[in-house]
Amino acid sequence: MKSLVKALPEPGIWLEDRPVPAIGAEDVLVRVRKTGICGTDVHIYKWDDWASRTIPVPMIVGHEYAGEIAELGASVRGLAVGQRVSGEGHVVGGGSRAARGGKYHLDPDTKGIGVNLPGAFAEYVRVPAFNIVPLPDSVDDEIGAILDPLGNAVHTALSFDIAGEDVLITGAGPIGIMAAAVARHVGARHVVITDTNPARLDLAGRVADVTPVNVATTELRDAMARLKMREGFDVGLEMSGAPAALEQMIDHMVMGGRIALLGIPSRAFPFDLGKVVFRMITLKGIYGREMFETWHKMLAMLESGLDVRKVITDRLPAADYARAFEQAASGRGGKIVLDWT
Repeated sequence: MKSLVKALPEPGIWLEDRPVPAIGAEDVLVRVRKTGICGTDVHIYKWDDWASRTIPVPMIVGHEYAGEIAELGASVRGLAVGQRVSGEGHVVGGGSRAARGGKYHLDPDTKGIGVNLPGAFAEYVRVPAFNIVPLPDSVDDEIGAILDPLGNAVHTALSFDIAGEDVLITGAGPIGIMAAAVARHVGARHVVITDTNPARLDLAGRVADVTPVNVATTELRDAMARLKMREGFDVGLEMSGAPAALEQMIDHMVMGGRIALLGIPSRAFPFDLGKVVFRMITLKGIYGREMFETWHKMLAMLESGLDVRKVITDRLPAADYARAFEQAASGRGGKIVLDWT
């Protein structure tokens, strides 16, 4: 089968022929139709410090996908060959206290498809049946291929009650933009999204009813004044991993404000913990999706009118992977979907 492989410990990615995966009794073989390129995939493509420490080489990469079931393991029940599916990319060990208590997203013995396990940038991918998520007819393969990052956005946006609240989102990457759309869908009052990339801010304004602010040219306080915000933001969603963004977010929160942190910094950095203490701000780290509550809420919102399709800016055949990764690494566009059909 055709596969995108991290074949060498250096920048780049390679299209190679690999055997179709053999599946076990509890596995499903998925025929991949469409895949999304994630920021994690860009790190692997660039072969940065994180990737060189984490990714075993060679490795088929990719973890955002939609397709149909091609084969079922002997013990799998409740699924059918030909069924349209996506799936949770975090494969849990299951033996931890958290997993045994049903909090699978907190299982420390977790491996990632396309990171530690062979991934979905291929014509077929092996997935534990436990991780499979059937797709309703109203969610097509293109949206199915970006449910993983949309799930990150949903998990972050729904970490706190945001109905009627003023929400600040720092980082207008695809996940930040989708989080803005989710926040508006569930009833946030004002949603402000900040970045220094004009193209990304323009995309945010096209995807959702939000207020984009270029903090390189505009004071955030000025945008707040235009919105008649008197005190500050009730909820913050930090999606950039930029130290300056977190500092600015803390400075613009109300007393007792709540911040969900999804963005991962490239390195450790100092910040003023005193501001968090004296202003009684809550910080909550977010990683991945809650299994499987996030998936339920995400699909329910898509079926009830949440529209994030405009965040997809590039659609390319899988054979054009080199151009797709160059575009993803440039930071100019939104989500990129590869077609494997």
